[in-house]
Amino acid sequence: MVNAVHVYDQRGEYRYRSACITNQPPGNWLNMISSIRLYLSLIGDKLKRINCSRSLFPTTPANVEIFPLLNVFIVTPSYLIEKKRDFTSGIKQLTESGFNVINQQFPQNLPSPREKAEQINAAFADPGVDMILALRGGYSAKKALPFIDFELIRKHPKLFAGFSDLSALLNPVSERTGQVTLHAPMVINLDTPTPFTLKSLINSVKGYPEKNLFKGAPCKVFNPGSATGILKGGNLITLTALIDTGWEIDTAGAILFFEDVDEKLHQVDRYLTQWILGGKFQGIKALVLGDFRGLRCKQIYDILASQMELNFPVVHCPYIGHVKNKITLPIGAEVELHTDRKQLVIKKMSFPGGNR
Repeated sequence: MVNAVHVYDQRGEYRYRSACITNQPPGNWLNMISSIRLYLSLIGDKLKRINCSRSLFPTTPANVEIFPLLNVFIVTPSYLIEKKRDFTSGIKQLTESGFNVINQQFPQNLPSPREKAEQINAAFADPGVDMILALRGGYSAKKALPFIDFELIRKHPKLFAGFSDLSALLNPVSERTGQVTLHAPMVINLDTPTPFTLKSLINSVKGYPEKNLFKGAPCKVFNPGSATGILKGGNLITLTALIDTGWEIDTAGAILFFEDVDEKLHQVDRYLTQWILGGKFQGIKALVLGDFRGLRCKQIYDILASQMELNFPVVHCPYIGHVKNKITLPIGAEVELHTDRKQLVIKKMSFPGGNR
């Protein structure tokens, strides 16, 4: 088996990845050959860049993180990536970060809603897949909902990751199966990820050894307090479109988070008013406002405060949404928000495959 080795400096900044082979026997000769080829490619690349007079690990062993390579299957539940180089860059970054991408062919045909669901169902049913990652967001992921086999997903838990338009799938999958899904960067977002984004993604696939989701991220408090609830949410316009359908979020007892991108203020006002009039904020434990590109978050808060009594904590974390520095959030996990410490901490979750 090949393990990915992630090395950080003393400040916790991501530096590089290497690899090692454990003495665990491979399942077959093809797996062994693939593992050796990957190992040699990783080490060969590293030897080109490392001064042999220096140690491979520049600080202490505590800065080395190892996790088994995950087999990742790419699905296309929303749009296609237009430029092949953007796809290739994302796949390359995944490989360099310790993931084995099973299907590396550039998708050129957009599947029908049924085909999108069948693609997801098949990936969950495949014992050789560890993680299912969306190609990109966009529009139309919700059209696949009637064709998704939630019972199959419940019986074959795996990591399921994406964000933006994928909010329409991540939340229903979590609610109907009891599994955590990952509000995470997709292939299109991984062409040039920041060290923070990579570190947060790796923390998630390892089962969140770092429990404070806001660690290293800025946080502004609008309404102070502490709360415990189930983390749910995602893209505001996408989730608004699910209200009054069989797939809308059950917000009772939730710590809710929202983000959006390039929407005008009056449009965001319209979406939030829909949530208010629909009673969707009744019973929530707290609200986390992510990035709303093009708008100031205080404007979002004022829309809410002008229409309802905010008797729950409200904070703003700009590392949630369509941003370079992106937190990978576990939808469906029980979390605690502490505004005095500016922390969002995982308390309990049902994580596919256990801690990695």
